[in-house]
Amino acid sequence: MATIKVKQTGSPIRRPESQRKVLAGLGLGKMNRVLEHTDTPEIRGMIQKVRHMVTIVD
Repeated sequence: MATIKVKQTGSPIRRPESQRKVLAGLGLGKMNRVLEHTDTPEIRGMIQKVRHMVTIVD
């Protein structure tokens, strides 16, 4: 399956609890951390929820 790399670029401080939980679900929590996930609609939806705090790395 295809994979997607996600990098956290924004801080979860002063963000709603739901957005913090989405970041935790993605395995993120610290700035500039990069993780690789399978490219599924569920992961894409999670990225969409916190798009202001993450970027997709090539």
